[in-house]
Amino acid sequence: MTQSSAQPSLSASSGRLPRQLDLGPVDLSVRDLSRSVAFYREVLGMAVLEQAGEHAVLGAGTQPLLQLTGRPGAHPSQPRSPGLYHFAVLLPTRSALARWVQHAAATGLRVGQSDHLVSEAFYLSDPDGHGIEVYRDRPRSEWQWNLDQVRMASDPIDIPGLLAEPGAQMPFEGLPEGTVMGHVHLRVTDLAATETFYREVLGFDVVARWPGALFVSVGGYHHHFGLNAWESQGGRPAGEDTARLEAVHLTLPDAAVEALAARLQAAGVTVNRPGAALEVRDPSGNRLIFAGAS
Repeated sequence: MTQSSAQPSLSASSGRLPRQLDLGPVDLSVRDLSRSVAFYREVLGMAVLEQAGEHAVLGAGTQPLLQLTGRPGAHPSQPRSPGLYHFAVLLPTRSALARWVQHAAATGLRVGQSDHLVSEAFYLSDPDGHGIEVYRDRPRSEWQWNLDQVRMASDPIDIPGLLAEPGAQMPFEGLPEGTVMGHVHLRVTDLAATETFYREVLGFDVVARWPGALFVSVGGYHHHFGLNAWESQGGRPAGEDTARLEAVHLTLPDAAVEALAARLQAAGVTVNRPGAALEVRDPSGNRLIFAGAS
């Protein structure tokens, strides 16, 4: 079939999530809060927005990206359990990504990298084994679609080209304003049940499929969630004595939160309503918290 750069025509039916969806922060538990705060501040360049006791909020500017809870003595993240595969911090420009890459290299940190055609991404893990992606998007006009499926790959990044980007040699001074949580990639235990839940119940669109994984989004984005069962097929949830994903926060228009609550109720899905928010677990037990935008 012919490839094009046009995004797919998305359904506007009441069973779909609207394009006005924002991700983050992501809640993680960690073994040593001070160690994790130092890592995210010094390596990722996050700002500490709040810290008290065993709780810290980190972000970029005033934008919260992570909420960390210390759990002294916790075991490292377990890849065979459902949970976080990685969270993905989206930088606003290619030059910002280049500055972070040079900063990471100066710390002696070893990172993975991949050109996904829609984005350029670098990968690492925190001290507890939580996966992290730092990336920038290519312009949407450069994305290629095959009907409703976006073309993605795992090619090498043009590192010399990245480092030659105008502004790349400016000093790294932390994550810049405009940095957001771009997507979250989760480990799941049953890909078929996961697809049914995210597509038919929550109302995401499936925009790409890889062996053992699928990618879902709203508004023609390349993906808001990656979902894979590569190591976690049939796995058991991590215990409270493990550093793990605690929740992913999502923001929607108020009316969309109520429409989603009605869909979940009709599907027989257990929902908690802490205040005006909506809390639900996917078939693998991953906790999602939806809140209104107002």
